[in-house]
Amino acid sequence: MTTKPHIFLVEDDLSFGAVLKSYLEINDFEVDWIDDGQNALNQFTKHNFDICILDVMLPHVDGFTIAAEIRKINLEIPILFLTAKNLREDVLKGYKIGADDYITKPFDTEVLIFKLKAILKRISGIQPKGSGFYQIGSYLFDFKLRVLEHDHSKQKLSPKESELLKMLCEKQNELLPREAALKKIWGDDGYFTARSMDVYLTKLRKLFSDDPTVEIRNIHGSGFMLEIKN
Repeated sequence: MTTKPHIFLVEDDLSFGAVLKSYLEINDFEVDWIDDGQNALNQFTKHNFDICILDVMLPHVDGFTIAAEIRKINLEIPILFLTAKNLREDVLKGYKIGADDYITKPFDTEVLIFKLKAILKRISGIQPKGSGFYQIGSYLFDFKLRVLEHDHSKQKLSPKESELLKMLCEKQNELLPREAALKKIWGDDGYFTARSMDVYLTKLRKLFSDDPTVEIRNIHGSGFMLEIKN
């Protein structure tokens, strides 16, 4: 029997908290929900959790303070912040404390589920299945909508860019043979189509320029590799 990932949820909005807790449980998570920051740390120490979801704006004790205290107890547990504010200063503060991700209300619940699974996959091998989303460093790639999201900005990709990025994602940290990509996307592996693919790869590299952990490498004479450094 597989143990469900155990979430520590701190959210003071009673209606939203109840809905979110139910939604997470429907999606095979176990959830302990606290609605007051003052009681959060005491509750956190009572159980072994796999991941924390912390609202930033809380009564008595804010989410950043709770996260800083949790980090004193557990340096490794992933933390995802929820907030109604979209201020750059708050986002940076969250990441400096050690946040793994930051999501602004209102948000797409399917995206939240994917982000949770992607974080858990990174630390424990839990795989997101069939979502059409790919986590690429600090970027989120939605293949179905052909959108690359980063820091609340979205970039629409062309069909060929999207297909090429999907192939790279599926071979993450492994070789993607040049011929395989050319034949699948362009239909042949001739000289001119190869030059065309090089143009698309250059565009993709520019899109990831804000995250030094993401690199699309040329493997001389063989193909390419999407390398994500931990």
